Amino acid sequence: MAHARKLSHSNSKRVGTVLILSMIFIVIFSALAISMLTLSSTNAQLASNQHKVDYALASAGSGLEVERYWLNRVMMPSATPEPDYLSTIVSLVKDDLIAEGITNITLSDSGAFAPVVLNSTNGQNFEGQLNIDANSTNTLHVQASGGAGQVSRTIGVSFDIDDYKWPIFNYGMATKGPIIYSGNPTTLVANENWEADIYVESSGSVIAIDIDGNVNFDGDLTIGNPAANVDFDGDVQIAGEHGEDAVDNHVTIGEDAYVEFPVPDTAHFETYATGMLIDSSTDPNFFGDPNKIGTGNATLTNAKIVAGTNPTFYCNVTIEGILFIESPNVVIFSSNMALMGIIVGDGDLATDPVTDRIDVLGNFASLPYPPGAEFDAIRQEEGTSIVAPGFAGSFAGNFSTVEGVIALSGMHFSGNVSALVKGTFINYSDEPMVVEGNPSMMFDRAGNVKIPAGFDTYKVLTYNPSSYEEF
Repeated sequence: MAHARKLSHSNSKRVGTVLILSMIFIVIFSALAISMLTLSSTNAQLASNQHKVDYALASAGSGLEVERYWLNRVMMPSATPEPDYLSTIVSLVKDDLIAEGITNITLSDSGAFAPVVLNSTNGQNFEGQLNIDANSTNTLHVQASGGAGQVSRTIGVSFDIDDYKWPIFNYGMATKGPIIYSGNPTTLVANENWEADIYVESSGSVIAIDIDGNVNFDGDLTIGNPAANVDFDGDVQIAGEHGEDAVDNHVTIGEDAYVEFPVPDTAHFETYATGMLIDSSTDPNFFGDPNKIGTGNATLTNAKIVAGTNPTFYCNVTIEGILFIESPNVVIFSSNMALMGIIVGDGDLATDPVTDRIDVLGNFASLPYPPGAEFDAIRQEEGTSIVAPGFAGSFAGNFSTVEGVIALSGMHFSGNVSALVKGTFINYSDEPMVVEGNPSMMFDRAGNVKIPAGFDTYKVLTYNPSSYEEF
């Protein structure tokens, strides 16, 4: 008779243990699965949020670049009162937007840029705000806020409100008309070659630079008219190179846009002309004896020559401070002149050399301002020696030192030019700038003031990259 086999007590216990362990593992793996699902969902949400943050920051960056573009185009008159800086900047940007036909960017009178949609699909947009620093009127704060859905980010930067430096002052000589040298010109530098660079617009002449003798220039030559060229009859040396290499490597023709010739604010200087008034009633003895040129001395201190006077100075003249010449006037210095200040010719650019001239027939030297309390106010006017864009000028004697810019409508040098030049020669006339003889000019402009007196006519906005911050 068969009997049923019974499980032993130990086998029964083992089966129960396996069952319990299996249940434990099921619970653990289920918990892990739930945790991984939760973590995956959280990571997906974090990634989505980060995308929104990135979109918002990118939108703010785009807004900042838009604002920078329009602010970089601002040229504000220097005479603008500081309390009007913001309103003037806003007005200039608004006018620029209208002139360029931009309709999706609007700027309110308060300096707020209205929201601009960048991508409607993901809700990207930007808006901005302009403010003048409460503690520094020469600082413009700019904010750009970008959005993506419910997320926003803001970038803040600052612009410095600076005087505008005209590109014309990158050159030692700049002339609208051609340059004619009848001898062997030499232009050297005290420090770096750029100090003696020359710009010739020559829009009305196919020969921009005409030199009969040998050439020795340290600086490069730039010609605005693409159809113009140079005519060198002798040996050519430019920036240390000779012949064709000198021309090929250091003469640029028509590759750059024409350089603008800024019109200075000559009326600005009239307030300094508080001294002697020279007109038709001035004692003739003051000008010296026409039969004894060079005898006697006259000092003009912050003086003014009234329109239509047309004086000729037969004596040696020292000019202290400002000599303000009204138009029309032909002013002739028959003897030597020492300029310890600035000669200002108040006329427009439509000059007539018959009615508006400044002629120096004797020796000429430009010097710093003299000492004395009467010149304290004018000492801030630096970097200019003669600013008379409505007057032609000629120099027939020895020409030695120049403390700053000489700006005339027509220049003719016929004496012995051996000058140390600390400014730029600017010829506003389309007629040739003529230099006779064997002129030698040493340009020392590395330490010049950034904006010569009379040419601080505009203010611009200069981005300060160190001011960048995100918040």
